[in-house]
Amino acid sequence: MTPLRQRMIDAMVQRGFALRTQESYVDAVVRMSKYYGRDPAIYAATEVEAYLLHLIKDKKLSYSTVNQAACASRFLFETVLGHERARFLIPMAKVPQTQPQVLARAEIAALFAACHHRTHLTLLQTIYAGGLRVSEACALQVTDVDSHPDRMCLRVTQGKGAKDRYTLLAPTLLGQLRQHFRRTQPARWLFTKRDSDAPMPIESAQRIYQRARHRARIMKPGGIHTLRHCFATHLLEGGVDLFTIQKLLGHGYISTTSRYLHLTSPQFAAPKDVNPLDLLAGLPVS
Repeated sequence: MTPLRQRMIDAMVQRGFALRTQESYVDAVVRMSKYYGRDPAIYAATEVEAYLLHLIKDKKLSYSTVNQAACASRFLFETVLGHERARFLIPMAKVPQTQPQVLARAEIAALFAACHHRTHLTLLQTIYAGGLRVSEACALQVTDVDSHPDRMCLRVTQGKGAKDRYTLLAPTLLGQLRQHFRRTQPARWLFTKRDSDAPMPIESAQRIYQRARHRARIMKPGGIHTLRHCFATHLLEGGVDLFTIQKLLGHGYISTTSRYLHLTSPQFAAPKDVNPLDLLAGLPVS
């Protein structure tokens, strides 16, 4: 490990950056250093800007991905190397604002029905019913499941922004998790890597979702994060207030959560005999 990389990692650890953020920032700088073939510490601002343009024009990467590389570069050159932003300007692209795709409840039911592996099914159900990010689901531990009647929640440890929070553990999901416990007897991690005691890799969870989506013949684009969008939208349609959903999702600002107001269906009527917080119980039989 080069001294500069270690300085960058130490600076991120000191500021409490999440491990996934640390890894993505380091990876972005490593890729830039491979592109130029020399120490990033001696780059000019114009070289960083040219590299970001290369990612857009030649690599055809999305603006959000390029902005992540720009954020990593800003942290390196401003925080670690001490360059003034006014003299070492690294531009950020304006990311087009698009509305996320949301699956209908029938599509969610079809997705689960197309998931043939019981552990994989439980993983997808947990993400949907708890509104989890994929990284949060993969990092769930057995002790994060609190099934006491006066608690009934999932603990999310060090989610985005290095924040802990609690989210829903509805009775239907609890039943699925109890079956999962009896079947797999997990020691520490709720969802593990195949033939290992390590937590399931995020990439594996993403592949699980895509395979189920293709088998269910769901044509809407999007990855496993779609289930989190569905969680928020379906709760809103069930009559749950925006502030509660904000806390369950772990959003810092209510404005971030309010975008789901544009995705709700005015035609949906919540079943009268189903708790609106128990999303799995409200799914149609596929």
